[in-house]
Amino acid sequence: MTPATNLNQHGLSRRSVIVWGGAGAAAAAAVGLVGCSTGSGTSTSTSTGTSTGTAPNDTSNEIASLTEIPVGGSIVVELNGKKIVLSQPESGTVKAFSAVCTHQGCIVAPREKELACPCHGSRFDASTGDVLEGPATRALPPVAVTVNGTSVMSS
Repeated sequence: MTPATNLNQHGLSRRSVIVWGGAGAAAAAAVGLVGCSTGSGTSTSTSTGTSTGTAPNDTSNEIASLTEIPVGGSIVVELNGKKIVLSQPESGTVKAFSAVCTHQGCIVAPREKELACPCHGSRFDASTGDVLEGPATRALPPVAVTVNGTSVMSS
């Protein structure tokens, strides 16, 4: 008995198996791409994302502690439901950027003094948010934060 005979016994033609298999593969690919969507891709932030100043002792806006961010490194945290990167290029100086890759919306990962997109390989400078390697062509948008003692606060 041939494979084609087996399919015909079950009421399936080779063509219908290929068509339905292709449709299933397309649906699976579409679901996989949802995580890479970017939305509008625009940013209205005008902040530099840098702060070494102090604020009142209210810690209700605390995002992280300076001790959580390695000097010369970065961490990804959540602020108001969005992922951001906090970098500490020098002790006590914090820079913050959106953690959403400007290429297709994946979340970047800290790698020493860089931020790397696991989806398509874009790399960003962790202290400036600038693109080091594409396919991304736009820097990561800055996020306004302040340092209050050892607390990193949302502005």
